[in-house]
Amino acid sequence: MEGRQEGILDDTQELTTENMPENQPGDQPEAELMGQPEKTPENTASNEPEQESEVSADGRDETPAENHEASSLVSHTGTNMQNEPEDVRDQEADEQLHQRKPRSRKSQKQEKKQQRKVKKAEKQKKPDNSKGLWKYIKIIFRSMFKVLKVTFMTLFIICVIALVAVLGIGAYKVYPMYLEYKTQVEGIVEASTPDTFRLQEASFIYDANGEVLAKLTGDEDSSYLTYDEIPEYAVNAFIAIEDRTFWDNSGIDIKGIFRVAINYFKTEGEEKHGASTITQQLARNRFLTREVSIERKAKEMLIAMDLTKKYTKKQIMEFYINDISFANTYYGLQAAARGYFGVDANDLSLSQIAYLCAIPNSPSYYNPYKHPENAIKRRDKILGDMKDMGFITEKEYSQALEETINVQRMKTPMRNYETTYAIDCAIRYLMRMDGFDFKYGFQDKSEYLEYKDRYEEVYNQERDNLYTGGYTIYTSLEPDKQRILQESVDSVLTFDEAVAENGIFALQGAATVIDNSTNRVVAIVGGRSQDTDTYTLNRAFQSFRQPGSTIKPLIVYAPALENGYKSTTMVKNIKVQDAKQKDAVVKDLPGDMMTLRTAVEKSRNGVAWYVYDDITPELGMSYLTQMRFDNIVPDDYYPASALGGFTYGATTEEMAGAYSALADSGRYKEPTCIVKMLDNEGNNVFEEYPVIQVYQENTANVMTDILKGVISRGTAASMGWRSSIEAAGKTGTTNSSKDGWFCGMTPYYTISVWVGYDQPKMLSNLYGATYPASIWKKTMEQLVEGLEPASFTEPGPETGIGDGSQYLPGRDDDELLSDGYTVGDFRKDHALADAAQELIDQMRKSGSGAKKQFKAEAQALINQITGDTLRNRMTGILNSSGSNGTGAQTPPPVLPPAELPSQEEAPPETVPSGPGSDTGSPGKQNVPQGPAAEIIE
Repeated sequence: MEGRQEGILDDTQELTTENMPENQPGDQPEAELMGQPEKTPENTASNEPEQESEVSADGRDETPAENHEASSLVSHTGTNMQNEPEDVRDQEADEQLHQRKPRSRKSQKQEKKQQRKVKKAEKQKKPDNSKGLWKYIKIIFRSMFKVLKVTFMTLFIICVIALVAVLGIGAYKVYPMYLEYKTQVEGIVEASTPDTFRLQEASFIYDANGEVLAKLTGDEDSSYLTYDEIPEYAVNAFIAIEDRTFWDNSGIDIKGIFRVAINYFKTEGEEKHGASTITQQLARNRFLTREVSIERKAKEMLIAMDLTKKYTKKQIMEFYINDISFANTYYGLQAAARGYFGVDANDLSLSQIAYLCAIPNSPSYYNPYKHPENAIKRRDKILGDMKDMGFITEKEYSQALEETINVQRMKTPMRNYETTYAIDCAIRYLMRMDGFDFKYGFQDKSEYLEYKDRYEEVYNQERDNLYTGGYTIYTSLEPDKQRILQESVDSVLTFDEAVAENGIFALQGAATVIDNSTNRVVAIVGGRSQDTDTYTLNRAFQSFRQPGSTIKPLIVYAPALENGYKSTTMVKNIKVQDAKQKDAVVKDLPGDMMTLRTAVEKSRNGVAWYVYDDITPELGMSYLTQMRFDNIVPDDYYPASALGGFTYGATTEEMAGAYSALADSGRYKEPTCIVKMLDNEGNNVFEEYPVIQVYQENTANVMTDILKGVISRGTAASMGWRSSIEAAGKTGTTNSSKDGWFCGMTPYYTISVWVGYDQPKMLSNLYGATYPASIWKKTMEQLVEGLEPASFTEPGPETGIGDGSQYLPGRDDDELLSDGYTVGDFRKDHALADAAQELIDQMRKSGSGAKKQFKAEAQALINQITGDTLRNRMTGILNSSGSNGTGAQTPPPVLPPAELPSQEEAPPETVPSGPGSDTGSPGKQNVPQGPAAEIIE
């Protein structure tokens, strides 16, 4: 900052033309720092005619920076370089009066009167030492002004912090917070150089053997534009739509912030608008995380003001336009121009420029490939704003609106399945590191959709960070295991070579392998091998499909074992069609009796429905949200979910992670392949995901023991597992054989497999025990070959955990089961339900006279139950018990219209082979597929 120190007046100096400091590179006009407009030909007449001033279309002064800044500084201090001291001006006025030509008598009188005033003023003049006094007064006022400026900005930041906190933090804490944030950001901008804003480092991803999987980089070196190379339309477009006070503000827009705050309170938070200036956006993108917090916002504002002090406005605009994301890994205007239109930035039309300038505000929402209509709407708004501000004419505006935008298709580099998964793991970790709040349960669909929009936006931001941040990422992905898994998928599905319209194999498969000793993914396949460059979907973590009966152990039977059931408990295999009836009381429906173990081995849907109704969907689904299942929505909290009838479904990655938890005595760790992640300074920023005890140890061990029977004598017996290494698993098949699953584990590895069409449709002979189980067996046999014989942990004695008044033992009262519903709520509800059930039982046995009293008492208890499912179920039981008594009547729940056949899966003894079905186009991901899905087993 030596250059800046030379340009600062000493408190004993007076500002004159002789000691006027020359601005050094990087200096910023003091007028700008105070939010005052720079001196331009539009607002101030030039005092230096020898300097020709140019004005751009947006009203910006294009005078050379050093002269422009000097004039601004003079304007701020109130001193004109051609203005002379007051005594000199008086003397000149007197001379001019004497030099005038004789005039009329009246004029002469006026002239004499004026002369008397001048002489009187001269007599009243102070001694010469008044000059020094006046000089010191000006110095004092100048110093006071600087102090007031700093004080004002300090108070303003404090007010913003307090406002953002919405009075949630005591005032006495706000000022220390400000001082802390200011200390943390000091030196950040000072240490920067122009190169800081054009430096983008490639990231590298390595497999478990240390071989490079991918090099991730942007196109910075060939696409950086200096300010003079940036189209004027682009600068004006960003000014019009992002920051109209850019040329005048001090890095933050005070009026804008208060306007947003007032609007927030007026609308009670329903309307939210940003007030970030271009400089704030630059500060956030380059120096801060994307965490949404008071601290980050305060730091962003402080850094923005520091940037405005160090760099000129032109430099900031240059940094900004080259730094921002234009979606789809295009960084900077030049890269976007080439990527979307195949031309350089200077060859873009006005309409194309406005279209591109629409994207950075929300690269996900305005993505030209995914939401072109949104980008067009914002382009039109930008053009209108540019016209309103005088940047373009009415004719230019009309012509630009009429121009058709034709975006060329993105040329995506082909990456294999393990690489796309590694990239996804890295992006999700960066999101977590930057404070993104992952959610796995929602109160309603609108909350879910809002969250997904936010997720996509932050995901794309962190992808940009990954591609330009210079990270070195080491993974657990093992090439040998990857090859084994890919070959298994390809060989089992080779009988169907039909392709869809896009040239991709119509019949597809996906699988994920987790090492149980580390809980890390070691191999992942998102589809069949194919020589193509038109499709890169990784179905293993991007496609959500109905899991069928593979979901039963996770949300029905393991939770039941923790709440009053044993593997030997006799349960009813009711008819699902009867259970769907509006007035059905599931508990009272008839059905064949069998043990819970037998029901799992034979995959009886009626038993799963019966048990799930008893433990309630709220409880069952809570286990999935603990295990980070991404797409659980309110519509999934219904009995159909017990059979895998979800709105969106699950991925093989999610299912493998859940089954791995069963194999590890109930301990869950979020699946990932990241082992170590180094930033561009060599610091390891990766922290292990926490281990969560989702199921009690003995519960998980009992459930695993039951699942061993599925392979030895149940629906997967035809697979023929013959090994000294124990295996356990579960088959799953959805309606009309559209989805086939097998999820299974040995003590060493867990593998989850899915087979089906991208566009769901029937595949002859597709069952969980056929193609999916064959892929699982082929892979697992090779993975465990040569390993020591191993068995699962033997379960302890089954005690019927949860019998009597115990509900969810070992779990904290404040633990969330679903949004707004805790373990404590569950315990209270079930205690009330048990008490109500006792009254109902007494009512059934009593005479007509006592029935009314018992029913009223039972209804009073039921009305206190907060969980909808349990309350409705108990109301149905009460209403079906028969009584003429009165009481509040709550109608029984209307279940979603699930068409669930009564048949069970009868897997063939051998794996069928033969021709596949008709081709179909790939389906969209995240498309609702339930809860009305038919489930075979």
